[in-house]
Amino acid sequence: MSRPLELGLDTFGDVTVDEAGTLVPHDQVIRNVIEEAVLADRVGVDFFGVGEHHRADFAVSSPETVLAAIAARTSRIRLGSAVTVLSSDDPVRVFQRFATVDAISGGRAEVIVGRGSFTESFPLFGLDLAQYEELFEDRLDLFARLLEGGPVTWSGSTRAPLADQEVFPRPASGTITTWVGVGGSPESVVRAARHRLPLMLAIIGGDPRRFRTFVDLYHRALDDLGAPRLPVGIHSPGHVADTDAEALDQLRDHRRVMRDRIGGERGWPPSRPGEFEAQVGPGGSLYVGSPETVAKKIAATVHALDADRFDMKYSAGTLPHEAMLRSIGLYGTEVIPRVRELLARPAAA
Repeated sequence: MSRPLELGLDTFGDVTVDEAGTLVPHDQVIRNVIEEAVLADRVGVDFFGVGEHHRADFAVSSPETVLAAIAARTSRIRLGSAVTVLSSDDPVRVFQRFATVDAISGGRAEVIVGRGSFTESFPLFGLDLAQYEELFEDRLDLFARLLEGGPVTWSGSTRAPLADQEVFPRPASGTITTWVGVGGSPESVVRAARHRLPLMLAIIGGDPRRFRTFVDLYHRALDDLGAPRLPVGIHSPGHVADTDAEALDQLRDHRRVMRDRIGGERGWPPSRPGEFEAQVGPGGSLYVGSPETVAKKIAATVHALDADRFDMKYSAGTLPHEAMLRSIGLYGTEVIPRVRELLARPAAA
């Protein structure tokens, strides 16, 4: 890790429940996300990411709109998507929207682009899922060209070409920090390197250390291209409470329902007894517990993968807003400084 470590938070705008166990309507969930981001800014979190989805269990379909509202109420935290489904969007419009967020925030906007593990946006916007790979490759190529600045001349297979085209507004710095979100495909890792964009690894199951092979592949691909080393980030789920027992009790049922609902759509078997506890343990990818427990696990993962950023996805299905606010507060005031302290020690090296 050659750069100062960044520690962020991500949310998908999951639809939560209130104190009576009733689902919170989408409009209130969105307002709650804004409140959560304002708190994250106040307690020292480095980055706040908002995901894009087009389904009933997630309230946010337009991250940039939510980020613009957050930008107007925060002063220092960097703001981005987690992720933008670039395959089903127009790269020019994505660039324009994030350049606008960048202007509102005073240069704090980022984009994490991905293919999308959820595919509802493809039929919604009239796109063919058979072109899943082609759409992302084509549109990432154009987006990378837009990031370079100046007039763009480009042609591809999934949208109209551009000839010496200016795109406005331009970010004040000339570009927008952009990461490529990857779920574990070697081809996707190499693609990020080929476009000379930072890599964000979504590690949502299993032992995080197994992703070291992808980090090494990314570094080799950059070296082969004669490109400088670029940041590597990690996106993983977690929850912080005052004690380990409280954190597990708060999260367990909400996560199980979410996991089994999504897993059922994808053909996964139901949750097994002990599965949750295994993922919370040292060999799993859930960062759940007291500030000390979560900090130690984050520090171990960051060290093992030589990561430059760690973003904890703090929303978890119907987990209530109040529990998330407490998690955010503890993450910023206790977890982040403790992670930095642990990694500064020679024993962590």
